[in-house]
Amino acid sequence: MVTPTLPGIWSELVGQEPAVAVLQRAVAGKAHAMTHAWLITGPPGSGRSNAGRAFAAALQCAAGGCGECQACRTSLSGAHPDVTLVRTELLSIGIDEVRELARRAQMSPTLGRYQVIVVEDADRITDRGADALLKSIEEPATKTVWILCAPTADDVVATIRSRCRLLTLTTPSDAAVAQLLTNRDGIDPAMAEHAARAAQGHIGRARKLARDEDARARRREVLLLPGRLTGLGPCLTAAANLVESCAAEASAATGELDRAERAELEEALGFGTKGARPRQTATALKALEDQQKARAKRLQRDAIDRALTELTTYHRDVLTLQTGAGARLINPDLEHQLMAAARSSTAETTIRRIDAILACRTALATNVAPLLAVEAMMIALVEAQRFD
Repeated sequence: MVTPTLPGIWSELVGQEPAVAVLQRAVAGKAHAMTHAWLITGPPGSGRSNAGRAFAAALQCAAGGCGECQACRTSLSGAHPDVTLVRTELLSIGIDEVRELARRAQMSPTLGRYQVIVVEDADRITDRGADALLKSIEEPATKTVWILCAPTADDVVATIRSRCRLLTLTTPSDAAVAQLLTNRDGIDPAMAEHAARAAQGHIGRARKLARDEDARARRREVLLLPGRLTGLGPCLTAAANLVESCAAEASAATGELDRAERAELEEALGFGTKGARPRQTATALKALEDQQKARAKRLQRDAIDRALTELTTYHRDVLTLQTGAGARLINPDLEHQLMAAARSSTAETTIRRIDAILACRTALATNVAPLLAVEAMMIALVEAQRFD
């Protein structure tokens, strides 16, 4: 099935035609279609951040989002003077950053039609930051538009979401994601289909799997874990290896950036020169190191979360075979292993294992040490069968 391609700036929002239609009506100035604050929600990989950026660009574009003009290009890149893109690599967005955004929200647009502020991680705003944001949304400037993005409406405090227009994205189909990978990235159709199915509608993850052999190898290694959990020792070993692997992945992703940031800061501080002030230099470098550690911590937890998602797809496939639901397997290349797992346990056991994975995700969200959370999960995956 061929999915229709959305025009201009909206082309990468695959499977989101109803949501795009709402935004297009707002851009066109249709009656009661526009408001000063939006909350765009959707599952991971659905494109909520892309939707926020595309909406911001369309609001500045004379053609309503052609995708080609300078207003569109600069809005998407963050270079437009009237579009502010906020995406944190840290665990939270604090009150100082929100206050700066609120100050910017009071400014009149210089080139565009609106002053647009896109917060891609609105769910990471702290409670104090939310208080500062609420005041700005309650007393908006005439030409300011807030675009907040979060996984669900419940991830944003009630007082803020009640003042925003809610726009919910859905998980795009495997076919739509595969078509995007083929048309946009030139991925072989067979690989695009495999990556789309494995990513379960997460566009960014699908693109990574389609283009990165190492990512595919890491995924397969995670999917082989259930067959290796034969006792306490293997559980602890598997947990340690998984957490270490995710830490290494995070380090590889940030290492070059960390070095560049440190070099830039040292140059700005005059590090090693006669004019440098040792105490101020040490304080600034310590602050940078803390920020980089927080970023690495978030990326490690994101990597663990991806691994937990892969484990969930494995047990979902096992459950499909056990119940005869007839749904298509997410991991058909592991069908022999999945069949063996389905025969050796019950559907009740598989559900308990899925619950153990969800419990691990909850623990990580509440800042439980990653190794402890993953160890507990691995042990629970083995002990689930003892209840049969």
